[in-house]
Amino acid sequence: MKSLTIGIREAKAQLSRLVSEVERGTEWIITDRGRPVARLTPLNDLETSLEHRISRLEKWGWIEGAARVKAAVPPPIRIGADAQRALQEDRGA
Repeated sequence: MKSLTIGIREAKAQLSRLVSEVERGTEWIITDRGRPVARLTPLNDLETSLEHRISRLEKWGWIEGAARVKAAVPPPIRIGADAQRALQEDRGA
């Protein structure tokens, strides 16, 4: 896919032509005062898996992935016999 650059004002004036070229496979990088701010590309990603698209966004630095390390769950608290008896008495059992 060939990639071309265009300024934002010129892109606004020629949007219909740019979209036609994108449909034929051209990628446009839109700049604002010489700084790239947007990419106009074909929507062929619709067939790409969600996992692949997410990993690509992570690679580009556009999103941060979820933490892969799960927080440790503390072990359940064991209630002693005295505490259990007090709880039952409090409930009127």
